[in-house]
Amino acid sequence: MATTGVTGTTTTASTSTAASSSSGANSSKMLAGNFDKFLLLLTTQLKNQSPLDPLDTNQFTQQLVQFASVEQQIKSNDMLSSLLTATKASTATNALGFVGMQVTADGTTTKLENGSASWNFNAPRAGSGTVTVRDKSGSTVFSQPTTFTPGAQAFRWNGQTNAGGSAPAGDYTISVAGTDLQGKSMTVATEIIGTVDSVDLTGESAMLNIGAARVPVDKVKSMRKPAA
Repeated sequence: MATTGVTGTTTTASTSTAASSSSGANSSKMLAGNFDKFLLLLTTQLKNQSPLDPLDTNQFTQQLVQFASVEQQIKSNDMLSSLLTATKASTATNALGFVGMQVTADGTTTKLENGSASWNFNAPRAGSGTVTVRDKSGSTVFSQPTTFTPGAQAFRWNGQTNAGGSAPAGDYTISVAGTDLQGKSMTVATEIIGTVDSVDLTGESAMLNIGAARVPVDKVKSMRKPAA
């Protein structure tokens, strides 16, 4: 059993927040400095303009509006960065709730434990086909013909191989080739069932580690406490 935990620390989030705050502060400081220079040049031009050829006030107004727009954009970016940081922190907290829970999610790889591995099938139509189970190296350890009913249905493998032995505990991947009653090929979706060992937060979205399988949180279909 893998040690439960969460990959990623608040130190990373704090560093990211500090970097964003520093970047925003620098941008604001640069904008303020440029605006002061602009006002200095503007007042100097006004003081020294020719009465016979006055400067165009519309250009001054347009430039002032542009500076104001840039200032508002920097403030908006700072607010979005803060919101993103808060969202990531909330996601990390929520993801902790998956650790130790049994989930059903889109996928093909699950664990064989205590002589049992389970998947769910979802067939669009009634039909038949072949279920194949492969080990980590990709070698076929079990296959059998089966029939499908429309909708979701459970499939359990007891770990017995086609050679007559018992497969060792570990991660196994399933594939399904199916045809409907008219002989036309059809895609049979598969779902994995397993206990979440840990959560990886280092990427853009939280990933649940279920043995060797990595499942995005948004692929989870259901979650419940494992049976005692």
